[in-house]
Amino acid sequence: MAGPSIHAAGPAPGLHGDPPAAPRERLEGILRDLGSAAIGFSGGADSALLVKMAAMVLGDNALAVTAISASFPERDRRAAAALAREIGVRHIEIESRELENPSYIANAPSRCFFCKQELFVLLRRAAEQHGLAAFAYGAITDDLGDFRPGMDAARRAGARAPLLEAGFGKPQVRELSRLLGLSTWDRPASACLSSRIPHGTAIEASALRRVELAEDFLIAAGLASVRVRAHGEIARIEVLPGDLPRCTEPAFREALTSKLRELGFRYVALDLDGYRPGSLNPAGETASPDLPGESSGRLSGPP
Repeated sequence: MAGPSIHAAGPAPGLHGDPPAAPRERLEGILRDLGSAAIGFSGGADSALLVKMAAMVLGDNALAVTAISASFPERDRRAAAALAREIGVRHIEIESRELENPSYIANAPSRCFFCKQELFVLLRRAAEQHGLAAFAYGAITDDLGDFRPGMDAARRAGARAPLLEAGFGKPQVRELSRLLGLSTWDRPASACLSSRIPHGTAIEASALRRVELAEDFLIAAGLASVRVRAHGEIARIEVLPGDLPRCTEPAFREALTSKLRELGFRYVALDLDGYRPGSLNPAGETASPDLPGESSGRLSGPP
């Protein structure tokens, strides 16, 4: 028997001329109208809230889908799996093959379009295979002003964005997540690893792995928001301004440089401007400071 057709209906009632409703009420209404959905789930703040609400409203008709590839950190994969168990939602992992796409590997500023194009093909397929009526992801209102080729891919694919449709921005995401007891309510942004490679430099799985292990070292040392930007043989480290002194302490500096050279970097540089989401985006197209807005399966935060 053929499954339900996948649809991409417009915004839920309450947004254009209907009586106003709180974002949570609008979100619940949107999810009820969907009836069932496969949801891109990176484990970040935005997709976590969407999956939590979908599980509450739709029960077993909600499916969390995490796309796995070399661009998705293993630490995020483990966190997403643990969070899905905590929420109690059905959860699957699927392999994403964006690194087989020459347009993605070329790493132009539009790179995210090709990643999300692949993601939405996989989400649509998961929805069809599991007999679900829609597929969705965790975009929010904050994402509208950022440089997001992936959102164009979402529009073309017909992916739903229930949080965005309900009017959720980052403050609403964090507040409702806190009220629902989600551990992700204050989680820092976590973008795909390809965002650490400057545009025009080809994406290679080996380079992504070096970046991942370098960031794992910094995170294990207690630094919350970090990026290791890979400029060939140079690792340019971005940390929160308050963590800059820690990175210059003699013992830690020696351990850090030793670890990164072991990983294959020849030079280790500390960016004195500190952590800046989107610092490798085209000039004038950087993200705002607190914007984990998930393009989310991997949909996970600003680069």
